[in-house]
Amino acid sequence: MKLIIPMAGRGTRLRPHTLTIPKPLLPIAGKPIVERLVEDLMSVCQENVTEIAFIIGDFGKKVEYQLQLIGEKLGVAVSIYHQLEQLGTAHAVLCARESLDGNVIVAFADTLFRADFKLDTKQDGIVWVQKVKNPEAFGVVKYDSDQVITDFVEKPESFVSDLAIIGIYYFKDGQNLKNELQFLIDNDIRIKGGEFGLTTALENMKNKGLKLKTGTVEDWLDCGNKKSTVETNTTYLTYLKGQNNLIADTAKIIDSTIIEPCYIGNNAVIRNSIVGPNVSVGNGTTIVKSVISDSLIQENSTIENTTIIDSMIGNHCKVNGKSKDLSIGDFVEIYI
Repeated sequence: MKLIIPMAGRGTRLRPHTLTIPKPLLPIAGKPIVERLVEDLMSVCQENVTEIAFIIGDFGKKVEYQLQLIGEKLGVAVSIYHQLEQLGTAHAVLCARESLDGNVIVAFADTLFRADFKLDTKQDGIVWVQKVKNPEAFGVVKYDSDQVITDFVEKPESFVSDLAIIGIYYFKDGQNLKNELQFLIDNDIRIKGGEFGLTTALENMKNKGLKLKTGTVEDWLDCGNKKSTVETNTTYLTYLKGQNNLIADTAKIIDSTIIEPCYIGNNAVIRNSIVGPNVSVGNGTTIVKSVISDSLIQENSTIENTTIIDSMIGNHCKVNGKSKDLSIGDFVEIYI
């Protein structure tokens, strides 16, 4: 099994946090989004994952090194491909053409999921979906009594289905997928906005007789903007509640109360404070005389004399004074 992870987008809706780091490398409960995604995908596979192919933009060698480290931690080979021009989802996946063979899972790295199933690799293909309240904002599917997809509809103007495609797919034959994607490029077949859409390839595969079935997940967790990312951090901490490794051995908790679930990173210092519930604190961050809940704070920041909630704070930041709801990127200082 191979994992194909397109992650070349700039994450503009999550700025300023994505000005210095790609969105999939932002931490959720102490690990990068993309690392958690890969772990979750590997947990549903019934066969060994032999390769992770990351498709990135011009993010630099440091990002490539971080992705290689994820592979090393999980014991899986890593390939790096580049999508230097944003030409759509089909184009993004095709950038990893050399890895498209055999069984493959394609998963876009701006979402996380929770599922209780094992992948059935005997199927021609699986498209994971989730019921949503606003299907007009998504690509949706219709299916028959055997859960075989009969229609793909991109952002329907009138109701046809509330089953949204969440961006995770399985293909039994990666070579066939590659051929369909290449056909779109060679024949300049584009969707609205001038991009090459993966859904178009899926439609062509269906029309040629492949049976693409729906798969469902228990939770679909978005990381598209600051609000949803903080909510995803909260949800993930709830999943992990009770695990012994959420508070690092090197963290110093002095005259403070930690309300679970929380993640506290290496060498973090928390003094005379109340932290939690649903807070992630990065490595080397210091919190003094503060009350913090439902927030995500990254590495080497200093928070003093403040109360914050529903906040997202970057690396190397300083916050001192009365505040409530913050969204600040790296190297920002706020004194109130």
